[in-house]
Amino acid sequence: MAPRANWKGFLRLSLVTCPIALFPATSESDKIRFNQINKNTGHRIKYAKVDAETGEEVEREDIVKGYKVDTDTYIQVSDDELDNIALESTHTIDIDEFVPREEIDNRFLIRPYYIVPDGKVGHDAYAVIRETIRSMNMMALGRIVLTNREHIIALEPLEKGLMGTLLRFPYEVRDESEYFDDIKDVKVTKEMLDLARHIVESKAADFDPKHFEDHYEAALADLIERKRSGEKIKAPAAPRESGNVINLMDALRQSLKGNTKSARRPVKTQARTTRKPARSKARTRKAS
Repeated sequence: MAPRANWKGFLRLSLVTCPIALFPATSESDKIRFNQINKNTGHRIKYAKVDAETGEEVEREDIVKGYKVDTDTYIQVSDDELDNIALESTHTIDIDEFVPREEIDNRFLIRPYYIVPDGKVGHDAYAVIRETIRSMNMMALGRIVLTNREHIIALEPLEKGLMGTLLRFPYEVRDESEYFDDIKDVKVTKEMLDLARHIVESKAADFDPKHFEDHYEAALADLIERKRSGEKIKAPAAPRESGNVINLMDALRQSLKGNTKSARRPVKTQARTTRKPARSKARTRKAS
């Protein structure tokens, strides 16, 4: 079953407009998730919302949002007040400007979406906008309203389609100087750089996400299958502690000795099959 679109509207470049739909480009729905249960009964845990001072349970209709301005002091804001200031979606992404891709700091990137034509009409206009962006080798910036909030979205061609990536606002990105100012200025010798470059060259490969493997997810699936089959799980032996190499040059030389792989070969992980634990029909719904 095809996923539902997160948003439908129009993409507009000046007077050129086409209907579009946005679909999330990533998903974590296949990851193993856990519920919290009572280990004595096996029953699922439910949470009650209680007053922090009285300890009494609060009814749903009596719960409102509050912004903390001081210790134990909150400004109450109702849903109606939030609705009054919510941005109404125009259901249109207007392309405001074009910028070089390399000028967009990766820290501003949030979440990617696939943007496709919505319906049978508008494919010609969609293609014109896509190929215009592609020919300029730039990214198109526009604005979109999602869940009452305005976002900046950067558009770029991706094969036959367009990918839109939400961007953070400047106040959401921390200043690196707060973290980097205390890093000491260290002089790196040419010999150290040469040794390090040789290590890098021995590990160089073409980027291919097919070689990525989530070892923790595989271990989780294996653990669940073993427990389901009734196997008694034993704690693994503690790993040996390796001796620390104090001399940096020795560490570089020893690292180089252990790397004999030819450059530009794809990185291969251990052959290991990630098996999802079998689920009964009664438990096919996602854990909340």
